Amino acid sequence: MELSPGRQRLLFVVVVIALVALGIFVIRGRSDGNSAAPPANPTPPASAAATSGAATGSPAATSSPPASSPAASPTATGGATNIYQWLPFTESDLSTAAKTTVAFANVYANTSYTETRAAYAAKLAGLTTSQEAATLVSDFESPEIAATRTADKQVATGTPTIVSISSFGPEPPEPPGSPSITFAVTIAQKLASTTGTITSTPEYTITIVSTATGWQVENIQLASLGNQ
Repeated sequence: MELSPGRQRLLFVVVVIALVALGIFVIRGRSDGNSAAPPANPTPPASAAATSGAATGSPAATSSPPASSPAASPTATGGATNIYQWLPFTESDLSTAAKTTVAFANVYANTSYTETRAAYAAKLAGLTTSQEAATLVSDFESPEIAATRTADKQVATGTPTIVSISSFGPEPPEPPGSPSITFAVTIAQKLASTTGTITSTPEYTITIVSTATGWQVENIQLASLGNQ
């Protein structure tokens, strides 16, 4: 049915008012959404917070300084002391002197009634000084000793062992003198003869000196005799 002009105007006014109300509602909704509190930012990682704190000069609340580790204590270093810097001979000298001493003691401890003066002297060559060699050969060929050795068919065998170093130093007169070492040496001795076998372990002091031709034995004597 067709509305009258008055009703048409009334319907138009109602529609306009409804549209205006709808516009106001939409505008207010957008305004309320923009003024709402922003969502909380996620907590930054510790490294970021620390960087931020350093940049602004304020401490970062979300990080704490790492616990300080104790400083490592210094380790003592250094090689073993070279004792040969205080001795009149080197390590090589000591080794050579000891080998020569043992070689000489083997000659001294091992003799036979069949051995000649020349053979005995040849075994001493290079191991002793010329003066000591002359003394030992003289003792070997002394009439009483030689006669007993031959009559009883004596054969002496022995094994020498260096026990210790008794003393060392330059030979007098000082200075400078030649370096010398005195070894305490034991000889496990066995003397076999027509009268039986005798075993003993005498101790000797053997002094060896450095010469132009190497280390050579200068003296041997029973330790029990001391410096006599």
